[in-house]
Amino acid sequence: MTTSHPDHGPDELCVVGQRMYQRALHEGQVALRDVDAAPCLIDMGLLAPAAGDPDRMEPVAPFIALQRLLWASVDRIADERRRGQRIADALEPLMRAGVHAAGTSTPMLRVLSSKEQTSRAITDALVEARAETLTIQPYRPHLTRQPEVHAAALARDQAFLDRGARIRALYQHTVRHIGYTRDRYEQLTGDVEARTLDEVTERLIIVDRTVAFIPASADRSLALEVRHPALIAYFVNIFDRLWHLATPMHPQAVQQPTLNGITPRQRAIAALLIEGHTDTDIADRLGMNVRTARVHIAKLAATLGSESRAQLGYLIGQSGILDREG
Repeated sequence: MTTSHPDHGPDELCVVGQRMYQRALHEGQVALRDVDAAPCLIDMGLLAPAAGDPDRMEPVAPFIALQRLLWASVDRIADERRRGQRIADALEPLMRAGVHAAGTSTPMLRVLSSKEQTSRAITDALVEARAETLTIQPYRPHLTRQPEVHAAALARDQAFLDRGARIRALYQHTVRHIGYTRDRYEQLTGDVEARTLDEVTERLIIVDRTVAFIPASADRSLALEVRHPALIAYFVNIFDRLWHLATPMHPQAVQQPTLNGITPRQRAIAALLIEGHTDTDIADRLGMNVRTARVHIAKLAATLGSESRAQLGYLIGQSGILDREG
């Protein structure tokens, strides 16, 4: 009597499937009739028909199956991103018009059409603020900081701190960004704390938990001023979650430990490799150039003893370097 197959997600492998796949790897094949107990093996591409024998199934090598599954996941993510872009394109004209809270003339969403207008809006918000700012700053090597803009930002932040407010800032963990950040905050006096994380969101500035600023274009020439309470609460929740995962950098830095010869930066790259990202994607998400990313990947492969990109993904999964307790 055939045991019914347990319900589980399309990207999960049940216990029966795990055992049958292990048996197939050990014996080289399994009977087709046995696969009825674990159809997820076929759905996930872990078994394929045996050549010349329609009644037998052969196992697909784990690293090959892993790469196929990862690419399928990448396609789904890309589809979701395209869907999100279509929604954003549809709502963009409405956001430009401004969405107002009931009974007020203050727009809950307002498009800022230039960097100068964005800077003025942030300055105006800080002048009125009294409590705190929460900031996320990704590293963008192609975006330069003009000295006069840097000086104006320092003066604005110091005036904010002088009123007894505090600043919490989250930066992307890159060598050049860390150096810039330390220099910047050493010039400020007051309640300032900064942390770093390998991956962060796009730029986010939250002032007194009442107004937030996010980019509305890749070059930051457009920005969105947000005053909707539900969106503000959502942004604060994102910041707090990332903040607890981040490494303290200022006023006191904490050194991230290595694990079995794998550096924290290489672990971040390993996580993205497992997700199927290209070298260019990895470099962009971690704020480095492609050449540096490839150097880290080569070192990671050498440490794990990998001879190919597909094998590297498999060895990363087997090594345990991405386990939370690691």
